[in-house]
Amino acid sequence: MLDVFITSRVRRKIIVVYAKYPDFKTHVRGLAKLIKEDPGNIQRELRRLEKAGFLRSEKERNTKVYYSNTDFPIFKELQSIVLKSQRLHQQRRSK
Repeated sequence: MLDVFITSRVRRKIIVVYAKYPDFKTHVRGLAKLIKEDPGNIQRELRRLEKAGFLRSEKERNTKVYYSNTDFPIFKELQSIVLKSQRLHQQRRSK
């Protein structure tokens, strides 16, 4: 369902992870391993989402770590959409 509104597969996967788990923090390679996507594509999308305000980042030693910006004006709404979309997907698969 989200694929209709968020056409970038990588961006969609990133949004799902950070909306579903707002306390989740990771670096590019950790996220790449988790969602099984190319780190270069992930880096590009993380920068876009950080610039938009959905994500924040901080330096931990030599690594940039990304996490959800729960103060993002539409974070709760986006989180709700992600969760509803996943429930709908699971209901369709179970039928």
